Amino acid sequence: MSTELDQNLEKILPEDIARTFESAYHVFTGNNDHIEDLLKHGGALLRKASHRFTTTQLIIGISVLAVGAVLLTQRVAEAIEDDSNDQPKKKAPRQIG
Repeated sequence: MSTELDQNLEKILPEDIARTFESAYHVFTGNNDHIEDLLKHGGALLRKASHRFTTTQLIIGISVLAVGAVLLTQRVAEAIEDDSNDQPKKKAPRQIG
């Protein structure tokens, strides 16, 4: 019974982990075009890993991902704020008279 279950589970390949970390690296270095790849690769890795984790391990793993998402959101918000502060402010036209 357990051998059938093990055969039906998808194996976590090193390529899955490498793709996820590569996407995460790109996102954390500021290349926000890779966010979609990170979500796709991270989701696939989490799906494969969830079959092998206990409930506690799964909850901790999802918690770590949630913290990462919050930090990523904070970083993007700061970048947007910095961009808006760097733009020169328009001066009001000078009135004569």
